[in-house]
Amino acid sequence: MAMLTFASLSLFRSVLLVVLCLCCTGDARFKGFRRFVDRSEAIQQHTARTGPKVEDHWFTQRLDHFNGADSRVWKQRYFINDTFYRPGGPVFLMIGGEGPANPAWMQYGSWLTYAEKLGALCFLLEHRFYGNSHPTEDLSTANLHFLSSRQALADLAHFRSVVAATQGLTNSRWVAFGGSYPGSLAAWLRLKYPHLVHAAIATSAPIHATVNFPEYLEVVRRSLASHSPECPLLVKQATDTLSQKLKDPLTYSNITKDFQLCSPLQLDSLMDSAHFLESLAGNFMDVVQYNEDNRAFEGVVGTNITMKVLCGVMADASLGGVYERYAAVARLMLHTFSLRCLDARYASYLQDMANTSWSGAGAAGGRQWVYQTCTEFGFYQSTDSPNQPFTGFPLPYHLKQCYDIFNMSAAELDVEAAVKDTNEYYGGYGLRTSRVVFPNGSIDPWHALSVTLDLSEQLPAIFIKGTAHCANMYPARAEDLPQLALARDHVFLLLQQWLKE
Repeated sequence: MAMLTFASLSLFRSVLLVVLCLCCTGDARFKGFRRFVDRSEAIQQHTARTGPKVEDHWFTQRLDHFNGADSRVWKQRYFINDTFYRPGGPVFLMIGGEGPANPAWMQYGSWLTYAEKLGALCFLLEHRFYGNSHPTEDLSTANLHFLSSRQALADLAHFRSVVAATQGLTNSRWVAFGGSYPGSLAAWLRLKYPHLVHAAIATSAPIHATVNFPEYLEVVRRSLASHSPECPLLVKQATDTLSQKLKDPLTYSNITKDFQLCSPLQLDSLMDSAHFLESLAGNFMDVVQYNEDNRAFEGVVGTNITMKVLCGVMADASLGGVYERYAAVARLMLHTFSLRCLDARYASYLQDMANTSWSGAGAAGGRQWVYQTCTEFGFYQSTDSPNQPFTGFPLPYHLKQCYDIFNMSAAELDVEAAVKDTNEYYGGYGLRTSRVVFPNGSIDPWHALSVTLDLSEQLPAIFIKGTAHCANMYPARAEDLPQLALARDHVFLLLQQWLKE
């Protein structure tokens, strides 16, 4: 599930892409939600080893739900688990996010524990334009016009209506599940289609859109400090030292070696330096967002890298000064993801993201999610706050990516107006509906845009101290904090109560 951090997808271009994710269902490095690991191949291999094959199913959707004159249709992928279903039981609808829908979620996760207890039928619907759900022949900017949260909600509503009618589930109570961006979709589905969805579990859901999101890095600082008070201070010293070195071209050769770059460092513009600095900051952003979670069941590499590990490297004086330790973190992450080197060139990133082919590097989710941030959400994790340890990637850097990737001017693409429209349409923090619960972890930077205090008796929040992004959605394990186990129980009690209403 993404919303995941999201730097500009640079660091692990071949491994990481932009996400928010079903957090948790496809997971993403998203740009704004943006830390999303493109691990679909690893997931498929892991699932094949550990359980029965999950069959793909296909549902016919309209390309444009809001234009009756447009009759074009396409096939949307979905999965089913009817193992626990008892006639008369509820229907659980897991919402896919900004990446491939992960079939592992049809075999694992807290929602299946709830399904077993409540006799629920489970569906997972992949988000349009992600994974294998291709509504158009390519990802041109003109075609991406049909990619939006509103079209995605209409997909979900149509899927629910048709499946209910054809499978005899009209009188069943449907519950939407999602984490990160899909968590927002779950809440908004209940808001916009209350006659179709009885309740929603909106985990780690950033329901308030914002162009500039420096608070993300503020939470990263606080989360690092919760493990080691000196850790964010060391990171700050390291990033300041690196920034000073970048002012002297004579240091570039050593920087290239220290950070294991794929090509000699060359900074032709502020975009180049910002992209490099954001790529390195992404190491910490990713780890904090998913700190000590239980994604290993998905076949995810790197789950053993935690805040404790990174802060341990930053505190290790035997490695040298803070600059050397910061470089050691970067090399550790490359090694963890089996990457030979770091391609930190903005031109390479731009080339990947501007590719409109479904076979392009950005098609795994990066290009699509960046488009959604540019046209709906913003979520740009800038360094425009003094209360965080990084430097060098301010808001204008993020906005210029919108213009560069989609070849549009600021006049043609008004991000601020788009974000304002999103909050007007959904309500932002002022969301008004019922039977939606908002679980969030205190370590997760995305909680800053979610609901952490009850909005009403029917819109409760569950704030889980010490846990990260979408932690309550993962399968339970012995190492889980007591408050995480209690949070899962709390969600179940709410489900029991709401399904009786």
